[in-house]
Amino acid sequence: MDIKEYFARISYQGSHNKPDLATLSDIFQHHIQAVPFENLSIHCGERIELDLEVIYNKIVRNKRGGWCMENNYLLSWVLKTLGYNITLLGAKVYVPERDAYPDEIDHLLLQVELDGKSYIVDGGFGMAYQLWQPMELISGTDQPQTPGIFRFQEENETWYLEKVKRKQWVVNPSTSTSPNVENEVCRRIYLFTLQPRDIEEFMGCNAHLQTAPDSKFVLKSMCSLQTADGIRELVGWKLTEIKYNYRDNMDLVEIRILADEEIETTLKEKFSIKLDKEFVPVNLSK
Repeated sequence: MDIKEYFARISYQGSHNKPDLATLSDIFQHHIQAVPFENLSIHCGERIELDLEVIYNKIVRNKRGGWCMENNYLLSWVLKTLGYNITLLGAKVYVPERDAYPDEIDHLLLQVELDGKSYIVDGGFGMAYQLWQPMELISGTDQPQTPGIFRFQEENETWYLEKVKRKQWVVNPSTSTSPNVENEVCRRIYLFTLQPRDIEEFMGCNAHLQTAPDSKFVLKSMCSLQTADGIRELVGWKLTEIKYNYRDNMDLVEIRILADEEIETTLKEKFSIKLDKEFVPVNLSK
């Protein structure tokens, strides 16, 4: 880990002498605004590997993004290097289409012990459900952040993360998603336990999610990046840009369908990504 090289990648120039909450929050904010959540490798014929050296080269040196297991594994290395007490945890991501959670863990997140408190750090969820700050691990308490209000609910040692959604002002509603999704007030995001995990426990789901015909990562190419005041995301050919809390507790949503020839330029200009191999956008329903 060349910490200076990583800091240059995320444009972080703050201090890092003391592993405290302020430093953790600042580094985390820089990471999610510099490193996209993306699965483009799958749609460029590349394999996603859970190897720290490979991930470091991909994200830091080649200025790419990654999905949860890449982003959070890299973050765990960064934070351990800076003296933080880190534990890997496994989560099951809620599937709204089935109103259910999967049987096996399919998401990696981090638990940080700091000054006698526990925090959840997750820099690899992406899209509009990406945390912007570490969340204190307490049940039933609203924790407002720029994207909305997040909270944990704990039941029988299982923790649930959910987000209270704002209303959306969609500039061009004809390209929008279904009304059911828009009218949702609260979205469950994932569940997890505090059982410590090892990276080897994620090898199976890392392989499955990039090869299974019914995996949403196989069915959809996606890239999202948090901005200073919102988020931009490209799913298939659909580019969505959101400004959080644009007015009256409402998010401004702009959607545009791109032509094939716009994809490469959009990835470069909006996400600072340049791909080495040919990229084939995909956006199929399950």
